Amino acid sequence: MTLARSDKTAEFKQKIETRQARIGIIGMGYVGLPLALQFSQERFSITGFDIDSSKVETLNQGGSYIVRIPAAEIQSARKNGFTASADYSLIARMDAVLICVPTPLNEYREPDLSYVTSTVKSIAPYLREGQLVILESTTYPGTTEEIVVPLLEEGNLSGLRVARDAFSAGFYVAFSPEREDPGNDTMARRDIPKVVGGCGPAALELACALYGSIFQRTVPVSSPAVAEMTKLLENIYRCVNIALVNELKQLCMRMDIDLFEVIDAAKTKPFGFQAFYPGPGLGGHCIPIDPFYLSWRAKKYDFQARFIELAGQVNNAMPYFVVENISGAMSQHGKPLHGSRILILGMAYKRDVDDLRESPSLAIIELLQKRGALVEYNDPFFPSVGRGRRYALNMTCTTLDRIPEFDCVVIVTDHSQYDYAEIVNKAKLVVDTRNATKGIAAANIIRC
Repeated sequence: MTLARSDKTAEFKQKIETRQARIGIIGMGYVGLPLALQFSQERFSITGFDIDSSKVETLNQGGSYIVRIPAAEIQSARKNGFTASADYSLIARMDAVLICVPTPLNEYREPDLSYVTSTVKSIAPYLREGQLVILESTTYPGTTEEIVVPLLEEGNLSGLRVARDAFSAGFYVAFSPEREDPGNDTMARRDIPKVVGGCGPAALELACALYGSIFQRTVPVSSPAVAEMTKLLENIYRCVNIALVNELKQLCMRMDIDLFEVIDAAKTKPFGFQAFYPGPGLGGHCIPIDPFYLSWRAKKYDFQARFIELAGQVNNAMPYFVVENISGAMSQHGKPLHGSRILILGMAYKRDVDDLRESPSLAIIELLQKRGALVEYNDPFFPSVGRGRRYALNMTCTTLDRIPEFDCVVIVTDHSQYDYAEIVNKAKLVVDTRNATKGIAAANIIRC
């Protein structure tokens, strides 16, 4: 007897409730791996997929390559059945497939969906009826319906189509944006509400049921496009406000006003204000990138997202501002930038994370090198920095006991491991871009 379509969705939900649903997560990076571990903690059978064989091998040996995820968590997941693989044919065995791959910008600052499209093409031949496919990668509104769905349908060897309701044959598709905040230990991952948009009510129901098993709350919305736009709004909100304080920092420096003191005073207001802080530039996979995804998409509708683009321009200019201030500080101390030895403290894009993506440190180092400075770095999370998508540094970490050898020490990432008082005491000159030396009174500190 063949099950009715409504019975198939009921069967899927029962598998979730009884923890018999098999879940495949593609992309074992900063989003996919924590998500896999979260499902594993709830006793689901999890397979993590990645094209990087070294990641697959490390995970299957019970190791970790992300600092904030201890190996013990991987080993605990392994005991619960977690395994990693580069073999996409195993997708056929999964009940749900979650895609967590990068969505960077290309050299022209346009969306690069190559990781998404190559992943979708790779899994399409193995999809079977009744499976649920969810895209988590941040992207512009319309990606799920206009790119992912057609590629899945075109590449499926069984000729299946997306099931728009519980009575249709095919597989289900949804979009649910990741909301990872690396380094944030104040909120448990399961307490972060999960926004979900489905290609039809059945997909939405199943996706909410799946995420509802590991998150305290799901937030269903009317379509994948709404969920896609939600993620962009969240990050553009931060981007715009950071651009505001970055611009105010430059003004306040001319006015000889401490912007950090201003922010501390303003945030005492119990309503209508949220504190954002200036820095040397934006980093990470979301905030420096997402505004350009939306401004690019807006052009299709003959709309110029001027406010969003302006915020991006302000933030992108911050590494140049920092370098100019380093040059000015060096001049005040009778040293030209060209030929001077400069130590960059912190390569990660934010405090206490091992993530280089879009880090302003990379841009600052390259700008300093172009102006003839001899640059080295220290970061407790990176023994070496080689070649990435937008940089080719090939540098190794310098020890802090060499601080006195440098003409200038630049604090770019304010890791909590650093003893800033000791650094100031040893350094000839300190340029602080993060207010990390707050409370330290010394003539050799320049804050910018």
